[in-house]
Amino acid sequence: QVQLVESGGGLVHAGGSLRLSCRFSIQDFNVLYVMGWFRQAPGQERDVVGKINFSGGSTYYADSVKGRFTISRDNAKNTVYLQMNSLRPEDTAVYYCAAGDNWEYMNYWGKGTLVTVSS
Repeated sequence: QVQLVESGGGLVHAGGSLRLSCRFSIQDFNVLYVMGWFRQAPGQERDVVGKINFSGGSTYYADSVKGRFTISRDNAKNTVYLQMNSLRPEDTAVYYCAAGDNWEYMNYWGKGTLVTVSS
């Protein structure tokens, strides 16, 4: 079981920055969890923003955020981060943190944090 709690969302002007945090608690330390950030805009499906493997050595980003967003993790603090720069109104969404025991499928989800980017 993994529990995930996101924080750091809020209202920001276009061009601004936010850093989201996701604190995770793990009961099975034998599983090297992949962590991911996803987002869901109003009326749209949930889409992947980025993923990071256990060591932090491998990352993936959606094309829409490449060069603007950075995902990182601190396993000693059980926290994964999403640094978001050069924010655009189209980045407005509820952002979800997720954990999976493999790269393709996320088994556990947080409740989300709302990011609103004003123009």
